[in-house]
Amino acid sequence: MNSQVMDQSSTSAQTSDIRSDNKLGSTAHLSEQSDSANGSATDTEAHNKAILEKYDRESITRNITQGPVKYFIAIVCILYSIFHLYITFNPMPALLQRSVHVGVGFALIFLIFPASKTSSRKKVAWYDWIWFLLSLSGMAYLIYEYQDIVTSRGGMANQTDIIFSIITVICVLEGSRRITGWILPILASIFLAYPFVSHLDFMPERLLTRPYDMGDIFGQLFLKTEGLYSVAIGASVTFIFLFILFGAFLARSGMGQLFNDLALALAGDKKGGPAKVAVISSGFMGSINGSALSNVVSTGAFTIPLMKKVGYKKDFAGAVEASASVGGQILPPIMGASAFIMAETTGLPYSTIALAALLPAVLYYLGVIAQVHFRAGRRDLKGIAKENLPAVKEVLKARGHMLLPIVFLIYLLIKNVPVGYAAAYTIGFTVAISMIRKETRMGVADILGALEDGARQSLAVMAACAVVGVIIGVVSLTSFGTVMTSSIVTLGAGSLFLTLILTMLASMVLGMGLPSIPAYIITATMAAPALAGFDIPILSAHMFVFYFGIFANITPPVCLAAFAGAGISGGDPMKTGFLSLKLALAGFIVPFMFIYSPTMLMIDPTGLAVTAKDFPLPPILDIVTVVLTSVTGVIALGAALEGYFRGAMNPLIRGVLAVGALLLIYPELTTGLIGGIIVLIIAVWNIKTAEKPTPTLTV
Repeated sequence: MNSQVMDQSSTSAQTSDIRSDNKLGSTAHLSEQSDSANGSATDTEAHNKAILEKYDRESITRNITQGPVKYFIAIVCILYSIFHLYITFNPMPALLQRSVHVGVGFALIFLIFPASKTSSRKKVAWYDWIWFLLSLSGMAYLIYEYQDIVTSRGGMANQTDIIFSIITVICVLEGSRRITGWILPILASIFLAYPFVSHLDFMPERLLTRPYDMGDIFGQLFLKTEGLYSVAIGASVTFIFLFILFGAFLARSGMGQLFNDLALALAGDKKGGPAKVAVISSGFMGSINGSALSNVVSTGAFTIPLMKKVGYKKDFAGAVEASASVGGQILPPIMGASAFIMAETTGLPYSTIALAALLPAVLYYLGVIAQVHFRAGRRDLKGIAKENLPAVKEVLKARGHMLLPIVFLIYLLIKNVPVGYAAAYTIGFTVAISMIRKETRMGVADILGALEDGARQSLAVMAACAVVGVIIGVVSLTSFGTVMTSSIVTLGAGSLFLTLILTMLASMVLGMGLPSIPAYIITATMAAPALAGFDIPILSAHMFVFYFGIFANITPPVCLAAFAGAGISGGDPMKTGFLSLKLALAGFIVPFMFIYSPTMLMIDPTGLAVTAKDFPLPPILDIVTVVLTSVTGVIALGAALEGYFRGAMNPLIRGVLAVGALLLIYPELTTGLIGGIIVLIIAVWNIKTAEKPTPTLTV
């Protein structure tokens, strides 16, 4: 989920709004110190914007500051948001509301996003008005012909259908190129070409299919809900948009400021405090906005200079921010809206997915914080002076009530209120709650601004879901998905572990350079079915590919989140990438563990089919055991990776400790006991032989 405006407002809050809040004056001093250490706030913001534009295509937007075009775009955005709120309570036929979502969305993309980095940012080019009209033409045609399409023709494409389908597909490919970059459109184009050549003699036997004509291909993409208007766009129109809109309303009420201040108040003065602040605040923000790159730049603009100031080296500082930002997308309750996509794709209840994601997400962040803590201990890195930090009481007094919308949302979801309704109700609740204090109060201008922001921020996800729809349409029409699945299973040679490794690699390649939602949709379509033959529950399989599709963002050689972190810190991009990988190591281990023991996902699939939608909870003793052993194991793994607990450890001891940690993380009683004994012995020995830190070594 993109949250461009939310991130911009968060960044400005970190560098300017925070200084104007008299109640948090100590944080003002901290922010000023950060600015003075890194140049003026204006220069820093310009630098960070350049970094974001380098790695994140959707940040390259036009800046039309005046004239009728500016107001026209704003009005269309506001109406676009109102339309989504309206259809939440007054739904239209699926094909129609999805076509409006796509048609108007791409029309806005061509007005807001220039064709290239060198195109004018001050005005809309003449040819973009043509793209604007072409985007609307497909929507208008479907609305006009809808009754005939679904009744008389039964979804069979005629010549006019094919023409408008081709126009729409071209608009989707070009629009998605502008806002997401080249990867998705190229991937979709390759898939689109496949049914045209899949019957030819030069194709490998495994990929051969029957011949398809233009009507087959473009009818599938345009007239049915298995193509452009697939489940991905269905999820985007019914609830992803609303959660992005919810994030925009939170941003206008100062939620980014609250997360930063609260993280500073809770962890800023602790050992290595700024790094822990980065982990906490980025986790909170990442769960809501779901855009790792934007999150790195927005929160990293504030936290990375502070980490460097207390003594963390620049590569490590950038890596901390990158790994923390990516992890937000696996953190309940919102998971960057991916939880709702997973619910839509699998048919599993949202509550089941959120509960299943909880312990793995906690272990991931615990692993990052553990390494941050032990590195600070080894290097004797102090936190920020308490007098330079806001007090928890003052933070909560000023903005703490803005946590209530999130609590309200969780309550509605637990009560099984439909996801779209829950999001819409929470938006209204957010406006009402914001009125409590002056610092957060939303006036009419703020509400209209949030409606516009939400529409703008939704465009990247909409475009990604639409272009992924091309891939889904081809997979549905042909046998390509089955071929991909069977190839993974064949290469796995009947071994679950080898199949998991291949599925992991396939998920990381498919997710390389993609936002979390399209990454998950593609991996769920192409890779997850490979695990069904091993009786892996559908929940476990989808969580597995979801994790690795996301972690491609911090896995070299294409680790865009780490590159963005390095851009802010001034570090080496590849070194930052490998450090991000190290910090996120628990996230690479845990998915394998919950495949072998689903207790980690709080489910007991014993005796149930792999397609089961409801799972009983495991026995309480099993839950307690897996929580205690995995938490201890992740902390021990962090100590082994950093070579420090209470004192430094030599390579041999680190290796033994790492083995003990992995045995603890593996959720079985016997391995847990063995691992626990190993970890306990090394911990006691390390405490007794600990020496003082050696600050002269590099971080």
